[in-house]
Amino acid sequence: MKSRILAIVASIFIGIALGISIYTFIYAKGYSYLLNDPSACANCHIMNEQYDGWIKSSHHNVATCNDCHTPASFVGKYVSKASNGFWHSFAFTSGDFHEPIQIKPNNRKITEQACLKCHQDVVDTIEGAEQKDKISCLRCHNSVGHMH
Repeated sequence: MKSRILAIVASIFIGIALGISIYTFIYAKGYSYLLNDPSACANCHIMNEQYDGWIKSSHHNVATCNDCHTPASFVGKYVSKASNGFWHSFAFTSGDFHEPIQIKPNNRKITEQACLKCHQDVVDTIEGAEQKDKISCLRCHNSVGHMH
């Protein structure tokens, strides 16, 4: 009898948690993050400055947020999007984030790899192919994608 009551209570809690999760996903337009539309990144007002900067940047016509901020592989892209989506939502909801917003080390690494992917010929000319891991594109070109 006790185990049956515990199972019912557990089911109720799981149902409530699932319901809240689905509601939050729909209310926060979570589905939009599965797409490649940069305006989804501006769903949260904290990203408006970055979005406006991207619109005015030299990369506006050639790259979207996903091109620079997610890995090139399909699985890597969605793992990164899921992780970032969760932690960005958590930080925004809890108010525990740095202002102005700053890129985290792992996301910076992903962005550096994206720079190298698109601009490898330039990097090879500057540094030589054997030194590509030592160059930091963002050290000198930090505002290219967002015009800080």
